[in-house]
Amino acid sequence: FRESLSGERLHDASGRIDGTHNLDLDHEWRATAKAGYEIAPESASSPVVIGDVASQPTRQSLDGSLAIAKDIGRLRFGLTGAAARDTYGDASLLGGGVLSQKDRNETLYTTTLRGGYQISPALTPFAEVEVGRRVYDQRIDDDGYQRSADRLGLRAGTELNLGEKLNGEVSAGWLSESPDDNRLATISGASVNADLKWSPERGTIIGLTGTTTVEGTTTPGETGDLLYSGQLTAERRIRSDLTANAALGLGWRDYAGSNDHDTIMSAEAGLTWWLNRYVGLSTRVRYEKLESTLPGRNYDAAGVFAGIKVQR
Repeated sequence: FRESLSGERLHDASGRIDGTHNLDLDHEWRATAKAGYEIAPESASSPVVIGDVASQPTRQSLDGSLAIAKDIGRLRFGLTGAAARDTYGDASLLGGGVLSQKDRNETLYTTTLRGGYQISPALTPFAEVEVGRRVYDQRIDDDGYQRSADRLGLRAGTELNLGEKLNGEVSAGWLSESPDDNRLATISGASVNADLKWSPERGTIIGLTGTTTVEGTTTPGETGDLLYSGQLTAERRIRSDLTANAALGLGWRDYAGSNDHDTIMSAEAGLTWWLNRYVGLSTRVRYEKLESTLPGRNYDAAGVFAGIKVQR
């Protein structure tokens, strides 16, 4: 739940729930099922700009995946099917009334095939290919564009497993989405992904995450962009009931078919006081800044947050 402390009145709420189930099957097959749901106001840094609105539209995201994997000697094989759906509520206008966002509702279907070879227990290089289809609910949007698109991704990387000291994976490759409408530019570019955790000493965890995301838009004549996001995090257990954390974030949004781009920078720090093993009181301060080559998009924002953390 979010309330403004000063300036223009702000009142909104957001939430997310995720679930994962791992299952060992016969003949050394493994299966992993994941599902998640999120509801939140659309971010101020969204590439879709809606003018003269009193409040941003609510975005609902539903995603799920099913993966199977098998090891044959040192060879590693995996197949993942996934679907992610985004729907948008109406935007409230300053002069009264609402503006429908239904032509932005879409679902992304993907299938990813991965093959790897374990050089050692700590190092497993891999390659993967991803094919998919982004399907908009409206085959032709309100401005006459066919925005559904074919997706192709190629990546190579390595998995790292040094126990509690260092684990995760990093990869690089190419990602492309080609819309059905030939008036719209193809979104394509380098793809970089990372999810690493390093523990230099007991009680300290350093994390590095990176993602490459295709963001669509329904702005006439525009396709969307590639968003590169990275975050460096640190968590330190100061004592048994007190944990400190900090994060630095950097994002780069590259708009397809133009030289325009956004740079998004953020920094935050926080503390969690654990009442017991399962419940803690948390607080954090955050600063975010966006600089864009497009007019009217620059902003900076500071926030103070308080909440409850529950873990089991």
